[in-house]
Amino acid sequence: MPNRWKPNVTVAALIERDGRFLLVEEDTADGLRFNNPAGHLDPGESPIEACVREVLEETAYDFTPTALVGIYLNRFRRTRTGDDITYLRFAFAGTVGTHHDWRQLDEGIVRALWLTPDEIRACAERHRSPVLLQCLHDYLGGQRHPLELIHTDASVWNGA
Repeated sequence: MPNRWKPNVTVAALIERDGRFLLVEEDTADGLRFNNPAGHLDPGESPIEACVREVLEETAYDFTPTALVGIYLNRFRRTRTGDDITYLRFAFAGTVGTHHDWRQLDEGIVRALWLTPDEIRACAERHRSPVLLQCLHDYLGGQRHPLELIHTDASVWNGA
């Protein structure tokens, strides 16, 4: 198969504190959008490692994943280019630790903010990912799976 279809693998964090969830506001081609701290899986890292890294880069918080909320597949068409992109998202629940306020946030991230579920639902038209609400719904419904469901072979780190 010369043109094998390959979805983009992404990770996202659902982080709750005092009834509020940590989101990021980011500048996109479609304007300012809200999303979970999230990003792409990089070569040489597990999905769990990618999520820890993305949370730190986008929010300046240390993150400790405690459970897999779910795995989500969605399709997206870019407004400007019309590119048809499919994402496979691993969404993790966990806790935040130290906030490194001296860290500069990733390019495009305007700010990190804490919102209630009602506030998140009320701004659905500004969500960057169409699965943000589904992930939140699943988390609030108590959906948690052991991190051991995700196995990363040593070949990922040693290049074998």
